Amino acid sequence: MLALILAGGRGRRLGGGEKPLALCNGRPMIEWVVDAVVDTGAEAVVVASPWTPFTQNWCRAHDLLCVCTEGAGYIEDLAEAVGMLGLDEPFLSLSADLPCLTSAIVDEVVAAYERQSCPALSVWVPVGDENACVEVVDGRRAIPAGINVLHAGMMDGEQEECRLLLADPVLCHNVNTRVALAAAEAHLLARQSGPDSGCNHRKKDIGPDEI
Repeated sequence: MLALILAGGRGRRLGGGEKPLALCNGRPMIEWVVDAVVDTGAEAVVVASPWTPFTQNWCRAHDLLCVCTEGAGYIEDLAEAVGMLGLDEPFLSLSADLPCLTSAIVDEVVAAYERQSCPALSVWVPVGDENACVEVVDGRRAIPAGINVLHAGMMDGEQEECRLLLADPVLCHNVNTRVALAAAEAHLLARQSGPDSGCNHRKKDIGPDEI
């Protein structure tokens, strides 16, 4: 399954240049996400914008396919990229600010999508604090994890989706601020120190819902 990695946002809250290239444990955040995707055997395509020219340069230097959209927004950029690539089948979409992502999580999401019949699937992570994007998924307060499967042939309208709730600390590290970046770095350091670093995840049942 093709994976589109969204890397075109301005990243104003993080500051210090283009967010996809912000160093996390010595490597650009986007590199961690690309590696997690490629380790599953999937092809990664970066979706950049005029706001991320150096990210485009990084992709060229690493022989990674990159398309440049207008930078109008997450959904708009996805739809534009789908048209540019001529896609007409399901694809993964991932944020470039998930440096703790693992290939096991990517495989889990794809497997969950293949087990259900909706054209789309969104991934959610439980939270306890107040958040503007909180919804109730499988009886728990949750926020979007920045990982979805969408059908390229249905980008011109709403797609019926299933929601997958994953209680995994990996997915809590969606980096938007310097504090979040430091937390992600600490997680990666702990993960590299040994197998018992709290990276195992528990899958919850999914059910159909409307976007």
